[in-house]
Amino acid sequence: MKKILVVCGNGLGSSMMVEMNINSILKDMGKEADVSHTDLTTAKSERADLFLGSEDIVGSLDDGNRNVVQLKNLMDKKELRTALENNL
Repeated sequence: MKKILVVCGNGLGSSMMVEMNINSILKDMGKEADVSHTDLTTAKSERADLFLGSEDIVGSLDDGNRNVVQLKNLMDKKELRTALENNL
């Protein structure tokens, strides 16, 4: 099963809402994944198939080995769905 990690500055509010949106979108797509959220510092030591977050935060995770998607608007479900369709 794929692991998706939603990353934000503190790993609390916005990443938790994005996690809920991802779970809803995955259900609509008929796909399953292990989705969780965390802060940037913790994310640097985590392993996942896909890291999602805002451009200003998650970009620092892109080391050439991680699958990182930088979102322009965390609350845009259409952008989020496109990111999932293109990266899962």
